[in-house]
Amino acid sequence: MSEYIGRRTFVEGTAATLASSGIAGSTAAQESNGGESGTDDATDTEGEGMTDDTTLIAHRGFAGVYPENTELAVEAASFGGPGTQTAHRRADMVEVDVVPTADGTLVTFHDNGLAERDGGERGLTDTEGLVFETDTDTVTNATVLGTEETVPTLETVMDAIPPSVAVNLEFKNPGSDDLAFAESLSDQTLSTQRELWRPYTERALDLVSEYDNDILVSSFYEAALATVRDYDDSVPVAFLFWDSIEEGLEVTRRYDCDAMNVPRHMVQGTPFFNDSEYIDSDLSDIDLVDIAADEDRALNTWTVGTWYQARELVQAGVDGLISDYPTVLSAQG
Repeated sequence: MSEYIGRRTFVEGTAATLASSGIAGSTAAQESNGGESGTDDATDTEGEGMTDDTTLIAHRGFAGVYPENTELAVEAASFGGPGTQTAHRRADMVEVDVVPTADGTLVTFHDNGLAERDGGERGLTDTEGLVFETDTDTVTNATVLGTEETVPTLETVMDAIPPSVAVNLEFKNPGSDDLAFAESLSDQTLSTQRELWRPYTERALDLVSEYDNDILVSSFYEAALATVRDYDDSVPVAFLFWDSIEEGLEVTRRYDCDAMNVPRHMVQGTPFFNDSEYIDSDLSDIDLVDIAADEDRALNTWTVGTWYQARELVQAGVDGLISDYPTVLSAQG
């Protein structure tokens, strides 16, 4: 098992510093993203069950606080605040989404569309087009969420993250409507999709190999993990579970994944367990905490929005929290 996750002790009291700095991500902001942190149960047992070795993973560079997947976000997540101001604890690992432009340049961006999300909602930038059909200059000049931050290249992002902070690269759609999402594939389909992913995977791994950061590659797409294993089987990988725990375990075991990145609704022993419209089966007989321990895999949960959620998940035995907020490990009664 690769030691790709940095462990560090959480510094008490940084939540107050964050709130006083005026940065989003305070208790009030977190409650609007879930609500549980304001319950009597959460405040009466403040601090209970938290451990020093829980890995804090900055989802898109703490997307609840900073413009997601930008250079500013990953730098602030890595150092504990913008610029020289340390407003909160730093992340142990920074998670970013990776997708190629039409020219093959790798950028960090979540959606397929630059200006429109699935369902017609307003997108992340001021620029039209699909990322993988748009030239690099256009993509990297697109401003993110009404800020002055633009879509960065993966190289720019890696330059901004210090070697002591691990990086979780989530491989997104490289440019096809026919990819099987969060599914185990037949041999024939996997062979076809491998060809689509291979150049993208090789470019990404070649680029990050120039840096000293520990790397974890995760994806909802089996073919992405397959091509990572094909090209360099020493790179740790994690399958992203979606609506089927059985499919997730099948792919995880097929590639001997170092970690499982799962939604919080799949973790037994929490109030959230089996409580999601997306899960298509009864999970009552499957304990991912025990499975992860038995199979020597890290268990990371997404997306954690409140301290209350974090506390329940840590008490249940997860290893890492993939969160939009840097304060989820600090009780804010």
